[in-house]
Amino acid sequence: MVALLLALLLAAPARAQDQALVAALSTQEVRISTAFTGEAIMVFGSTDQPIGPGGDEILVVARGPTRPLVVRRKVKALVFWVNGPSARFNQVPGFYAISGTRPAWQLLPEAIRQENGLGLDALPLTSTGSRSPAFRAALLELEKASGLWLEDAAPVEIRGGRLFNIAVPLPATVPTGDYRVEVLLVRSRRIAAREEMSFRVERVGTADRIADVAEDHAFFYGLACIFLAALAGWLGSVLFRRD
Repeated sequence: MVALLLALLLAAPARAQDQALVAALSTQEVRISTAFTGEAIMVFGSTDQPIGPGGDEILVVARGPTRPLVVRRKVKALVFWVNGPSARFNQVPGFYAISGTRPAWQLLPEAIRQENGLGLDALPLTSTGSRSPAFRAALLELEKASGLWLEDAAPVEIRGGRLFNIAVPLPATVPTGDYRVEVLLVRSRRIAAREEMSFRVERVGTADRIADVAEDHAFFYGLACIFLAALAGWLGSVLFRRD
């Protein structure tokens, strides 16, 4: 791993000498097929000063495409559970992961952390509808449970004093679209330098065609799913019928 990092970083020696921070990604494209079970994007780089306690620190933040989400509270009416109050959140990241040599709250003042959205509690999640903070907390728990929001899942690894790397895990349910990765150099409790990079997640092959059908012909796709489920149940009853 160290040899690989050195080879990639030394490919641009002039750039590395001129900047306090140099970073790169292991790939710019992730392809989702029907056999996709998840992948990891390697983020690596170097600094011009030693990394560690008393020196420079590194934060890595990955953000996916945003989308609106509605969080509803279930309420009991007699013997039934029905939809109650709800909150609609706009611009919710489909994926968010942050990790560093230490947690962000230990490296930066609270004002800087909130301003830059560094940490799950610092995400700028605005909502319409119910204003109860319980809806924001519910959204946070749902996204964390899905594996799409990660905070300090694993620390940034340091090698040779000035080389760093981290593997950002993408679960099988990762949404398609354009992703942005920021690498922040923290020095004396301020952001001294940053590198911004991007990669794209897209479906290919059969997975792409199935997604297109589900989106463009939702009604017929639903009927086909019901038919296949019924057929599978019937075949199972025939194959495992007891005499």
